[in-house]
Amino acid sequence: MPEPEVAPATETGLPELNPVIHGKLRLALLSLLSTVEEAEFTWLRAKTGSTDGNLGAQLLKLEEAGYVEVEKKFVMRKPQTLYRMTPAGREALTDYVQALKRLLGSAINV
Repeated sequence: MPEPEVAPATETGLPELNPVIHGKLRLALLSLLSTVEEAEFTWLRAKTGSTDGNLGAQLLKLEEAGYVEVEKKFVMRKPQTLYRMTPAGREALTDYVQALKRLLGSAINV
């Protein structure tokens, strides 16, 4: 398995955190999706406690970044929206976690 890419450092020498992932809800969504093959919109809403509008907007940002895929279908005449993390999303989340570890350094070894 290849090593994750090292996040670029800012002018201060600190690692740069991916702004698409850095939002609290988007980070929670990617973390949840990393543990399942796919998830329904309603499950993600229940797990995050988010409103439909905010959840939809944040999932759209992740979709536009190529981090999640969406599948819309009908099950027994009811709409069902499924989300899956893409390989690019998995890599981006791994890179984000590595950058966060470098940023926190020894503070996380307490």
